Amino acid sequence: MGHILVLGGARSGKTGFAERLAMRVGERPAYLATAEALDAEMRDRVRAHREQRAHQFSTIEEPLKLSAAIRRAAKHHDAILVDCLTLWITNLLIANQNVAAAVDDLVSTLRETTETRVILVSNEVVLGIVPDNAMARTFRDLAGSAHQRLAEICADAYFVVAGLPMVLKGRPPETEAAVSRVHEA
Repeated sequence: MGHILVLGGARSGKTGFAERLAMRVGERPAYLATAEALDAEMRDRVRAHREQRAHQFSTIEEPLKLSAAIRRAAKHHDAILVDCLTLWITNLLIANQNVAAAVDDLVSTLRETTETRVILVSNEVVLGIVPDNAMARTFRDLAGSAHQRLAEICADAYFVVAGLPMVLKGRPPETEAAVSRVHEA
């Protein structure tokens, strides 16, 4: 068993793909959301997402202390879907916290979490033009570095475009489903 990294652009279908993976690999999946509902539009999105997955996942909301939340959730869940790392990095930047140290802690936590599969969802933000301001460039650099570190330790990594997953590392998703079904039998 290994952890999974799912990357893609905004509205690429990455979260839906990750949710299907979590349902295949876990009998007791948790959805660890990093978003903070700071305005009306975001509150509506968070509420809609909660209602959409209410019967499939236990929901945990943690905008900053991701590693601690994963460690706690791993005691009760066999799969944890983290959505999303780029929001988490944004939250850390806004809170003036050390993103590199938090990513180090996340990597350590994932290495120690061997009985629970963690599926990490994140926006791939390094494919566009160079941002015109320092904060956006810092964010892009931190997200890109985090993705590289996590891809290195994850067993599987996918890039989702138009709802279609491309394998970057590991097994095709169909094989993942087959392995899950064999394990359940």
